[in-house]
Amino acid sequence: MARYLLRVNGERHEVDVDGDTPLLWVLRDELGLTGVKYGCGVGLCGACTSHVDGAAARPCVRTAADSARTRITTIEGLSRDGDHPVQRAWRELDVAQCGYCQPGQVMAAAALLARDPDPDDAAIEEALRDNVCRCGSYPRIRAAVRRASRIMREGL
Repeated sequence: MARYLLRVNGERHEVDVDGDTPLLWVLRDELGLTGVKYGCGVGLCGACTSHVDGAAARPCVRTAADSARTRITTIEGLSRDGDHPVQRAWRELDVAQCGYCQPGQVMAAAALLARDPDPDDAAIEEALRDNVCRCGSYPRIRAAVRRASRIMREGL
C-alpha cells in the first residue's frame, strides 16, 4: 500500500492503495464515482472513458501510480449541472438506450470537441470507434456529437 495524490474533478484526493490498482477501481470504490463504468477491464470497450490531462483515457488500464499528479475528469466532473454541450445534445436527441456505455461515449465526444470543435464524420468515427454500444445507438451518438459541436460553435 502507498498513498497517492489524485486530482479528480478539480478536487485533491489522497488514497491509500496498491500502486498497481487500476484507476477505475480507485475512482469507483475509493472515491464513489460510479459514472465510470466497468466494461471489459482491458481498455477495449470504452465504458470507463474519462479524461486524463484533458485527453480521453481508459481508467481500467491505468494504474493509481501512473495517475498520480495528473488531472482526471470523470463524467461526474464534466459539468457541475450536466449542462456541458455534449450532455445537452445527448438529452436533446435522446441518445441513450440502455445507457451503460453513455458516460464513456460522452467523455470521448467531449475530448474530441475540446481538440476539434467542428469535426467531420471521419473524425467523429475515429474518436468514438473504440467505444462499444451494445444497443447500436451509433447513429444517435454521431448526431449528438454534431449537435454538441453546433451548440459550442454557435453559443446556443
